[in-house]
Amino acid sequence: MIKADGLALGKGVIIAQTKADAQDAVRAMMEQKKFGKSGEQVVIEEFLEGPEVSVLAFTDGNCVKPMISSMDHKRALDGDKGLNTGGMGTIAPNPYYTKEIADRCMKEIFLPTIDAMNKEGRTFKGCLYFGLMITKDGPKVIEYNCRFGDPETQVVLPLLQSDLLTVMQATTNGTLAETDVSFSDKSACCVIMASKGYPLAYEKGFELTIPAAVKDSVYVAGAVQKDGKLLTSGGRVLGATATAATLKDAIDAAYKKVETIHFDNAFYRRDIGQRALAAKEG
Repeated sequence: MIKADGLALGKGVIIAQTKADAQDAVRAMMEQKKFGKSGEQVVIEEFLEGPEVSVLAFTDGNCVKPMISSMDHKRALDGDKGLNTGGMGTIAPNPYYTKEIADRCMKEIFLPTIDAMNKEGRTFKGCLYFGLMITKDGPKVIEYNCRFGDPETQVVLPLLQSDLLTVMQATTNGTLAETDVSFSDKSACCVIMASKGYPLAYEKGFELTIPAAVKDSVYVAGAVQKDGKLLTSGGRVLGATATAATLKDAIDAAYKKVETIHFDNAFYRRDIGQRALAAKEG
């Protein structure tokens, strides 16, 4: 057996390479009750390989308008090593999400999902998150979320050219089909600054300083204000985002912002976007 990766990691997923491994895994869960009551039911799924893509989409229950694609970096350390996290950085657009893949996703995943929910009487309006994997057989769904994803949103919305409020109103009143949803052809990068030790134990309460010149593109998450100071209070403390004409320039600009921000015990990955750059060059 091998460890689950990416979106599957940390969700009770066991990857079996042989039939014997699968039998051992089922026995450990159901007979030995390795996972307690949660192991009383087993779902057997297809083993998938390929790059992951995050696609957020606006929907009013009938029309679906996908946002620009993005690539999350789940692992805590450079080279996709270390423990799985809530996300250590993102880039947009995702080079693996080609027009051909996008067309297939709309036809085979996005619209059928909306249609199925309508048929069940569970019409959904708002932002629907599609966690996808691009396999040798095409795009496959790994997970859904009924919300904006973090830190994907930090690179997607800065590229939105349409008015966000207008689009959100259209999702609630059923006029999304007639509403413009357009994105810039630029690129974006978000680098997460976290507390050393995350996603396990970490210290907090350190003063956080963010220069005024970059505040408008820094998204603070794990911090609190106390006695007039901003103090760290979480694992993923903030995300610094930059947009530029090219992906490389966006990455460089995001890291320049990170270098100006300070709090004790800070750490961040130094390779956000490198896989995407390699894919574009390849």
